[in-house]
Amino acid sequence: MAQTVRPAEVCKALLAALEASEGRRRSRKRDQTPDAIGLGIKRDLLQRAVEDDPEPEAFEAWLLNYPLACVAPELSGPAAAMARAVFEEWCLAHSLGDFKNWLDRGAPSEDAAGPDQKRSHSNVREIS
Repeated sequence: MAQTVRPAEVCKALLAALEASEGRRRSRKRDQTPDAIGLGIKRDLLQRAVEDDPEPEAFEAWLLNYPLACVAPELSGPAAAMARAVFEEWCLAHSLGDFKNWLDRGAPSEDAAGPDQKRSHSNVREIS
């Protein structure tokens, strides 16, 4: 697969998409601890990828080595799972034009809207 976009660019856009996930997570009425941990791991991974800016042909190896950078050994498993997920998103950004276009637009999502802003989807019920 010809890599035309740097991993740091894709990861920066994925960070924007992560903010939408954070908005959705906050609106749930259940224990958010597992979600917060997973999103924190993914956020750290994406931020490090943006900072390190690995070469496209070295990104898969960079992701495979990411769990070794965990300061807490118990997080190496979840970090490896997130690294695989980010690699899949990286591949998707190169193979699916609509996904790439969505990332290029800043990964817009109504889930990123604040709690005071109404969502227009009819499949989302308002909770008072």
